[in-house]
Amino acid sequence: MFLSGRQTEILEIAKAEGRVLVEELALRFSVTPQTIRKDLNDLCDGRVLSRVHGGAIFPGGTENVKYEARRSIAAPEKQAIGRAAAGLIPNNTSLFINIGTTTEAVGEALLGHHELMVITNNINVANKLRIFPSIEVVIAGGVVRGSDGGIVGEAAVDFIKQFKVDYAVIGTSAVDADGALLDFDFREVKVAQAIIANARHVILVADSTKFERTAPVRIGHLSQVHTFVTDECRVESVRATAAEHGVRLVETSRRQN
Repeated sequence: MFLSGRQTEILEIAKAEGRVLVEELALRFSVTPQTIRKDLNDLCDGRVLSRVHGGAIFPGGTENVKYEARRSIAAPEKQAIGRAAAGLIPNNTSLFINIGTTTEAVGEALLGHHELMVITNNINVANKLRIFPSIEVVIAGGVVRGSDGGIVGEAAVDFIKQFKVDYAVIGTSAVDADGALLDFDFREVKVAQAIIANARHVILVADSTKFERTAPVRIGHLSQVHTFVTDECRVESVRATAAEHGVRLVETSRRQN
């Protein structure tokens, strides 16, 4: 496809940051939001970007967005989700935390807790929590994924299976309209499945951009979790699936009862 100079620059910004927003681009290029929306629609029609609420992300297919870029996508929403999920976890408990930038936000929000035992396959979570004497950190063995510090593979699966914990905090790369939870790396998925199977209460954390993405590998289904914490559930079929299976839906953008 032919790209204008502005569209080429928008694409480069999206590659670097993972996400672009209409209002920010309009200010950057001194054009109207309508002009930017047309640019984004052209880029999405050419399948180089994927449209999300308020902007677009790169990419939207079978390739995952780089780790540092994922951190910047919906960062305030992830922080709010992290606080809300941490608020569901009591002191004096054991829990799994798996790979993901949103699960890391939960880990950061747990720093005020005490007498926790945290088992994780996420080096970033372990590194943040290890200095707090009131939190015991147990880290899985296995292959360390250089892109994000996630520990994956059969050794990590076998390690996780040694435990039965009170809570699990899991993330996902995409939530399908039918409630399927999807990811990119089958090795990571196997670890996530072991975590789900060995926790008494599973908390799924995912911001609303995950409703607008897709990924090729199935982790499981929304019906397998107990609580789903998101900023906003914009997909009515997902909301209905949660209600049908008794999954508590916590939306941080709405006042909870």
